Amino acid sequence: MKSILVAAGMALVVAVLLTPVLIRTFSRLGLGQPIRAEAPKSHQRKQGTPTMGGLAILTSIWVSYLTTTLVAELVFGDEGGGPTASGLLVLGLATALGVVGFTDDYLKVRRGRNLGLNKRAKSAGQLVAAVLFGVLALQFRNDDGLTPGSSELSYVRDIAAFALPPVVFVLFCIMVVSAWSNAVNLTDGLDGLAAGAMAMVTAAYVLITFWQFRNQCAEPVTPGCYHVRDPLDLALVAAATAGACIGFLWWNAAPAKIIMGDTGSLALGGIIAGLSVTSRTEILAVILGALFVAEVSSVVIQVISFRTTGRRVFRNSPLHHHFELMEWPETALTIRFWLIAAISCGLGIALFYSEWLAAAGI
Repeated sequence: MKSILVAAGMALVVAVLLTPVLIRTFSRLGLGQPIRAEAPKSHQRKQGTPTMGGLAILTSIWVSYLTTTLVAELVFGDEGGGPTASGLLVLGLATALGVVGFTDDYLKVRRGRNLGLNKRAKSAGQLVAAVLFGVLALQFRNDDGLTPGSSELSYVRDIAAFALPPVVFVLFCIMVVSAWSNAVNLTDGLDGLAAGAMAMVTAAYVLITFWQFRNQCAEPVTPGCYHVRDPLDLALVAAATAGACIGFLWWNAAPAKIIMGDTGSLALGGIIAGLSVTSRTEILAVILGALFVAEVSSVVIQVISFRTTGRRVFRNSPLHHHFELMEWPETALTIRFWLIAAISCGLGIALFYSEWLAAAGI
């Protein structure tokens, strides 16, 4: 438990100290965020705000994770003794998506307009990252026969009736990675919104994965135990991500002095996707990340409605733009969406715990 607290604290400190360095550097280099002409008028003031702040988030997570995992057993006596396949796979996925996002952000600022990678190139990058993750998630079997990912669809634990062939599992990973990376990317439209919501979701995953660690299946097998390969390491990843997001939020809160950009939003979406697969909670993640789900769903609904009927359901999409055009103040809108995220995380944790109580016969 001490290592989890250290991971969160270290990531927070690194993010708080590193982000202003990036702000000064990117401002000097003129790496400012271009704003779409069709965006709400209130967003035009953000033109030129330093972007690619996701570099601070990713760097903070990696520094915290590697440092904590390498010294955890020596200093705190925690089990693990170093990085594991599950933790490295989740962070590898996030980093690969972060590279795609960084490329997109860099092209935007260099061209001076909101046009980076085209849709095909961006989707191709996400596809490659997802395929590699899906293939590798079924490798690295430990002494108990567990791999980081499971070919069975999972709610809180594997559902045996929904076993997927390896090829279908990889396709499922493509869907999960694409959905979550795009969902967080679309949510990152208000100062502090995505960073704050991600801090809550990953904090919820700290509780979930630590509980899985405390109730791992061992000999003798106890009712309600969990078959998860590296739950403690996943808790460290989640804690480091939560700390990094809070540290970044110090500078990203309204009025934002830096924007995470696609570098951060795609990477953070990869964190959720990776944690959901490796902790066997793909379905539960939809509840934990309900805010992100609502944002991406609003875009899908808007596109389908306009193409089929010629009418728009929302004044603009994603969802937060709709409320902006209803003249909700940005700060009030962000706080209300944070409340939705907090309620969703609370509900997800309650469902997770109630399932354990039922499985354990309590």
